Amino acid sequence: MNILLVGSGAREHTIARAIKKSKHTNNLFCFASSNNPGIKSLCAGYEVGKISEPAAVLNFAQINKIDWAFIGPEAPLEAGVVDILDAVSIPSVGPIKQLAQLETSKSFTRDLLTKYNIPACPGYKFFTSMNGVKEFIESLGGNYVVKADGLMGGKGVKVSGDHLASIDEGISWCQELINSGKTFLIEEKLIGQEFSLMSWCDGEHLAHMPAVQDHTRAFVGDTGPNTGGMGTYSDGDHSLPFLTSADIDQARKINEATAKAIKNKFNENYKGILYGGFMATKDGVKLIEYNARLGDPETMNVLPILESDFIELCQSIIDGNLSQDKAIFSNLATVCKYAVPNGYPDEAVKNELINISAVTDSDHLYLASVDQKTDGLYETGSRTVAFVGIASTIAQAEQIAETEINKITGPLFHREDIGTTELINKRIEMMKELRNI
Repeated sequence: MNILLVGSGAREHTIARAIKKSKHTNNLFCFASSNNPGIKSLCAGYEVGKISEPAAVLNFAQINKIDWAFIGPEAPLEAGVVDILDAVSIPSVGPIKQLAQLETSKSFTRDLLTKYNIPACPGYKFFTSMNGVKEFIESLGGNYVVKADGLMGGKGVKVSGDHLASIDEGISWCQELINSGKTFLIEEKLIGQEFSLMSWCDGEHLAHMPAVQDHTRAFVGDTGPNTGGMGTYSDGDHSLPFLTSADIDQARKINEATAKAIKNKFNENYKGILYGGFMATKDGVKLIEYNARLGDPETMNVLPILESDFIELCQSIIDGNLSQDKAIFSNLATVCKYAVPNGYPDEAVKNELINISAVTDSDHLYLASVDQKTDGLYETGSRTVAFVGIASTIAQAEQIAETEINKITGPLFHREDIGTTELINKRIEMMKELRNI
């Protein structure tokens, strides 16, 4: 079996390990955007190229007689890589371009949920100019969120009170987006706790993964600029300490209803991952946004505790016979911490040497934005390397992750507070107060 993996970050390193762990003999080929030695060591063939160029991916796939592909990041989905592979009968775990709009267009997703009466949207309005911007922000009482429509690498959202100190600042940011040719949504600001719930999907059936909480702010205490994600944690019961069973059930039902709605709209099966970014509020669970692929860092929490055979799971998505018993996860807690370059995300240092040799458990170390050169491993300016602690409790998993991530040397930093009891207790207390418990 010849399998193609598109992408070369820590998420893809995790996927590559899951593929090679399968009991089914396979040759793994990777079409990558950088020289990731962690993935390369697992591959029968590895090529660095432009992953969002469908013709280049197709050429690599045909040369290597690929049987099926797994698409890691969002950019190839937006570019139509799945479509061009599908045209020559190479199936993919990943949706076609039309269906990937769930991630690539925030306005598309809001309109889809509204049309199909899926009760998950805050108040929102789509803008292509500054007409009505001031009035709509004021109508929300200054509690608003501005979302650039399109892929922004996790950095296209600004929230009043966090990033925008006033209505005037929000209007100025909207003007900047218009000046740079962007359209955008303005939404009612949701109050609560964010969580990710990802589901495998074959177009008809879903199999849900454990809930995970990401930490997008760069610095300790949820301060600083937004990032692609500084780290994540999950609990052994596959929920999170601040969520109720009703919250989990609601998030799963929203994913199920969305899969049904998008099939109804296009008469095409969504094959891949439905990644719902949710907010637990006092009025129930609301959707913040959808992603059309596995999350990064969330992948590093869920795949290492997947008990089912990963290749069999992927085949069931492709063949259309997915069920929850194809995606069984261990009842273990996980904490993932990212080491990132000094200055990240706005002025990250680049091309600096790092050293990972002191890490004791290399099986749970995942290489991300790195480049292997003759004299060692270099960080390339984005999230560099992740470590995942796995244990029976979040507290134990956090201690493992913190100990190991500190063994990596170089001009790097990480968030020491991710997964700590103190931070999680703040989340629990906040939700109790919100729900008047």
